[in-house]
Amino acid sequence: MTQAVQASPGRSVAVETTARLHMGFIDLNGGLGRRFGSIGLALNKPVTRVVATISDTFSAVGPEADRVISIAERFAEKAHVKCTSHLTIESAIPGHAGLGSGTQLALAVGAAISRLYKLNYSLENIAAMTERGMRSGIGIGAFKQGGLLVDGGRNAETTVPPVVAHMDFPLGWRILLVFDPRDQGVHGQSEVKAFAELPEFPAEQSGQIARLILMQALPAVAEGDLGSFGRAITEIQHMIGDHFGPAQGGGRYSSADVADAMAWLESQGVQCTGQSSWGPTGFAVVESEEKAYRLQQGLQARNSRLQYEICQARNEGSIITG
Repeated sequence: MTQAVQASPGRSVAVETTARLHMGFIDLNGGLGRRFGSIGLALNKPVTRVVATISDTFSAVGPEADRVISIAERFAEKAHVKCTSHLTIESAIPGHAGLGSGTQLALAVGAAISRLYKLNYSLENIAAMTERGMRSGIGIGAFKQGGLLVDGGRNAETTVPPVVAHMDFPLGWRILLVFDPRDQGVHGQSEVKAFAELPEFPAEQSGQIARLILMQALPAVAEGDLGSFGRAITEIQHMIGDHFGPAQGGGRYSSADVADAMAWLESQGVQCTGQSSWGPTGFAVVESEEKAYRLQQGLQARNSRLQYEICQARNEGSIITG
């Protein structure tokens, strides 16, 4: 039964959230009873910003408008309340680029409507109602608190993969994003099919990834050691990329141009490179704005078909006003 709820006419709620890097799964083997687990990082851009106001029906304007209406209707159905809203999408993270756009959009819409109608749903409730966090909790953690995140995967009873480690990431370091606007990462039913058809992931490699995260990547961030952090992430990326290769064209990267860009960055001494999620977006972490800009200029001269953006970590969660 759908209930009516009261909300103040003319009131609006704005939610701003941001992209994340998914730097790799921890345990695709699942032999211990939990599967997946992830390491990832919240970025300060690109951002998704949604503004919700009271309306007689669901409506939306801006990028991803149709998708936003679908999310809002699903949320209302699960909430069993009449919470119709007009949603303005002022900006949106590029879709199917490996930056977590779908999760951030769903959480932003759900959080905006929940605040607008004073429904008081927790973030975990909103994630479940909008069907996010099916494999990774990184996007949900990024929305909630930002920073460098590790989630503990899921077992048969898990609703949302829990964040088990959270650290502030050095703000002096820079992340260079490499976009291929002509390509999209595996998503939707193709992603479900890919996970179903990939071979079993070796337990020994899952153990090595866990060791690299716990004993190298996280301590390196605590001590500001980019070299050690980068070597750990790159090694994880190689193992995961080799495993997912058959589902993304046969290589570690879904875009051949991005693969070439990453190889060039490594030839320039960059120690932290990889692909976020299914890509096609690649990333590199370097020690300064100056170095990131110099590398960006070099990449631009080599390949103008790709797009590039320099950003930094975001050590705070989403911003909700209204």
